[in-house]
Amino acid sequence: MGLLAGLIVALALGFAAYVRFAPSDPARWHVDPSGFYAWDHGGGWGEVIARMDGAILRLPAQEGGLERLDAIAMATPRSTRLAGSVAEGRITWVIRSALWGFPDYITAQQTEDGIYIDSRLRFGKSDLGVNAKRLQLWLEQL
Repeated sequence: MGLLAGLIVALALGFAAYVRFAPSDPARWHVDPSGFYAWDHGGGWGEVIARMDGAILRLPAQEGGLERLDAIAMATPRSTRLAGSVAEGRITWVIRSALWGFPDYITAQQTEDGIYIDSRLRFGKSDLGVNAKRLQLWLEQL
């Protein structure tokens, strides 16, 4: 029984290490969020739209909007910038969960008509609404 318990603990620790230390490829995550089907089919401006794997949000164009969003994102606990900048017009952040360190990837892009944001998980199939809640909090801070 002790061997089985040890194996389970080792597997859990291995999984935790993988989740925390798996590299993040900017080419995979730092992509244009403005092409979502929802934008053309009922998704409104300033409305967080939840999905199983995350959430999307688009905001009307506003002077300094991406810069303010970057400040809010970087002030979020366990947040790092993966790629991009305000000057580039697109930024991708990684925000990790407190316990396991599960990464969520949030990309925001400034276009002529607004700011498009895609917040999604990396591991699993459902984020249990975490990304939608985060985007709602950010929206309230803007």
